[in-house]
Amino acid sequence: KVFKARKAGLVKIDEKLIKVVSDVEKVKEYIVPKGFGVWVKDGDEVKIGDQLTEGSLDLHQLYQLRGKLEAQKYIIKEIQYVYSSQGQPLNDKHIEIIARQMFARVYVNDAGDTELLPGEIVEKAIFDRTNEEIKAKGKKPAKGDQLLLGITKSSLTTNSFLSAASFQETARVLIDAAVTGKVDHLEGLKENVIIGRPIPAGTGYRQKAD
Repeated sequence: KVFKARKAGLVKIDEKLIKVVSDVEKVKEYIVPKGFGVWVKDGDEVKIGDQLTEGSLDLHQLYQLRGKLEAQKYIIKEIQYVYSSQGQPLNDKHIEIIARQMFARVYVNDAGDTELLPGEIVEKAIFDRTNEEIKAKGKKPAKGDQLLLGITKSSLTTNSFLSAASFQETARVLIDAAVTGKVDHLEGLKENVIIGRPIPAGTGYRQKAD
């Protein structure tokens, strides 16, 4: 387990304890097991979410403490470290696509006046588009929390059941789609490739009529 600062303040180290003293005289103590490398020293100033000891960070905790941008930066840094340690150069843009996809789902807390359902997980693009349309009508938009999902979970929660089935758990995805009567609107690349249609990009892109 890696230790992160849960509040901002100054560091005080006492044997196996790391203390973070905040401006309001509150002290947060972290008991560090023997053998753990400590990354801070007495008098260091830390911010919420800063790493105090060696180890890998929990992405969900980092997202909660420091926000989406910091979590995405950490994902890129760690993946680049793995590739660079093997002498393999990799452009950041490839990892950025993956990191963006990991944050591409929203958990609906309040449906507002939309047709979304509370507890539903939807694509962020659809969530944002739905809210824009509902706001234009002067109605109450939906509220939700942006989720951090693993790439497998993210791929399986896409609106296209053909795209999800091509990734993993093919039988389960297709059975679920058949039982619930899902309709695939063929808006993405993978589902169009699967059925042999032109992809919605380049000369195959078709703008919907107003």
